[in-house]
Amino acid sequence: MQKNWFQTWFNSPYYHLLYRSRNNAEAELFIDKLCAFLSPPLNSKIVDIACGKGRHAIYLNKKGFDVTGTDLSYASIRFAKKFENPKLQFFVQDMRNLFYINYFDFAFNLFTSFGYFDKDADHINALKSFRKSLKKNGLLVLDYLNAEKIAQHLVPKEEKKIEDITFYIERKIANGKIIKSINFTAQQKKYAFTEEVKDFRLADFTRLFYAAGLEICHTFGDYNLNPFIATQSDRLIFICKKTGC
Repeated sequence: MQKNWFQTWFNSPYYHLLYRSRNNAEAELFIDKLCAFLSPPLNSKIVDIACGKGRHAIYLNKKGFDVTGTDLSYASIRFAKKFENPKLQFFVQDMRNLFYINYFDFAFNLFTSFGYFDKDADHINALKSFRKSLKKNGLLVLDYLNAEKIAQHLVPKEEKKIEDITFYIERKIANGKIIKSINFTAQQKKYAFTEEVKDFRLADFTRLFYAAGLEICHTFGDYNLNPFIATQSDRLIFICKKTGC
């Protein structure tokens, strides 16, 4: 069976090479701002869903929280496991099938680690899985790109040279998706990968959250938690509460 784009690309060493400049300081600032806003007690249990190599989870753990990181990428989880301790664990898991129920106080899904699937039913199932993992009145933090601003300022083509590899990147919006094509040659072999996330806007998320039993409490537009402005904000960040039991 053919693998989805995220199953191959996220497990590739070239994915981590292309995005190696991701700013840990920015990630830690975001976590600091969230913790100041949410005021989680130190005994809080937090799950970082689609955690990648664990930069947010590791920092949350350093702040004293009991953290679980999950990701579909074996390569990322293998790396993250080097940092495990009694209050920090990592597991390979599909976000649509988390194995925790009524366990966490907070669920984090950060840095556009959502919107990967073709069908809305899969996105709703993922959100239902997030919801099930939370205790009663638990909170979900979901951080997504601002598709409206991206549509206005799309850069169709770009080249990035990292070490001895030139990445040729093309971007487009088609069929309800924001699509990035990545082509390069490494060790005399040609590679082609794709990133695709759904062109979800505020109204789309409102509908998806409602279907999954989640209620939007707050929206923000950047990692400093400034208000969301559709035409200006870099991010679309939600804090949602689990409704019902």
